[in-house]
Amino acid sequence: MIRDSRRIDPETGELRTPPTEEESAAPADEAVDEASTELREQLEERTKDLQRLQAEYVNYRKRVERDRVAVREQAISGVLTDLLPILDSIDKAREHDELVGAFKSVGESLETTLGKLGLERYGAVGDPFDPNVHEALTHVPSADVEEDSVLEVYQPGYRIGERVVRPARVVVAGPQA
Repeated sequence: MIRDSRRIDPETGELRTPPTEEESAAPADEAVDEASTELREQLEERTKDLQRLQAEYVNYRKRVERDRVAVREQAISGVLTDLLPILDSIDKAREHDELVGAFKSVGESLETTLGKLGLERYGAVGDPFDPNVHEALTHVPSADVEEDSVLEVYQPGYRIGERVVRPARVVVAGPQA
């Protein structure tokens, strides 16, 4: 709102009478109230926009972190899967007492390092048979067992956390019918 404070009206050339306080205050108060209301609405709108942006950013950070962890796990899993034949060779050498000297320490170091990366070996004689983590190569009936259990392990299984990298290949002993 523009106020003309000249004492003489430029159009008529007559002396202006100053408005009374009541006349001048009312329009000014209404204008201030309108401007204040408009500013509050803009402030609320901008605040909501910032809150939305903040929420989007937080969700983005969580998604990126989740993706980063998933990519890391996939990369580690891929490398560990490729190393399983080497672990099998180390186990065979250990069974035949051929893992001695420097080769023994290298084999143990490799197994320790892979364990730190989350690789866990499973599948032992006497374990209950679980088709989710065991691959039954043979089934042998036995009077000594009440439920299916591992009788012999041909190849140990490996998992990373809850994810099975390779199932254990076993012979299963089951109750006789």
